[in-house]
Order: sequence, then C-alpha cells, then structure tokens
Amino acid sequence: MQFPEELYYTREHEWLKRIGEKEAVVGITDFAQSQLGDIVYVDIPSVGQRVEAGTVFGTIEAVKTVSDLYMPVTGTILEKNPVLESHPEKVNESPYEEGWMIRIEIEKPEQLETLLRAEAYRTLVG
Repeated sequence: MQFPEELYYTREHEWLKRIGEKEAVVGITDFAQSQLGDIVYVDIPSVGQRVEAGTVFGTIEAVKTVSDLYMPVTGTILEKNPVLESHPEKVNESPYEEGWMIRIEIEKPEQLETLLRAEAYRTLVG
C-alpha cells in the first residue's frame, strides 16, 4: 500500500496534493480504493462550485457500494478528471496519478494544517 509523503490525507480517505500556492488536486487513497473494490462510476456534479471542507463534493460507485467523496479543504472545484468518465478503473489502477478526482482552488490554506500527513494516515489505517 502506498502513502506518498508529499500528500495530505483526510480521515475519510481522500488525499490532497498541493500545486503551487492556491491550487491542489484531490483523490481517494490507495487504501480507500482497495476497500471499495472495482470502481465503476465517479459522479462529481459540483464543478465550478465552492465547497466547504468536510462536505460532500461527489460520489464514487464500486460494484458493491456507493460512497461519498468529502472535500479536504474549503475551495472551488475548477475541474474534474475527464479520464474518469470513460475509465473509472483508473482510480483502482493509479489512485495518486491518473485516478485523481478534482482540481481545486484552495480558499483557506490554513486548513491544510488540520489534515493528516503520511505517517499519521498510515497509523490511522494501520
């Protein structure tokens, strides 16, 4: 199981990778995709919307379940990963690279301090 050191993690199993000062990419962790099983659909209707930290920005559907996706920090969703529309399995195959969910503009960078770092997340799912 992978826990990239440069990422931030939530207790709900999302990850956030900062890109520059005000932008980030968000996805679900390797642990989360392994628990869900085969991903068949990703629904992110909130592109262009401001979403508060801890609230739902979309859903992910696996063969046996549907799970909510939670926003790690408050921000505006700038883009959803277009690859996931036709290839949702990329979340299983490459959760930290090709399987990212959304690109966001971070509104409150100080909220990053409330997220877990790799070691703490590794302990959480341990």
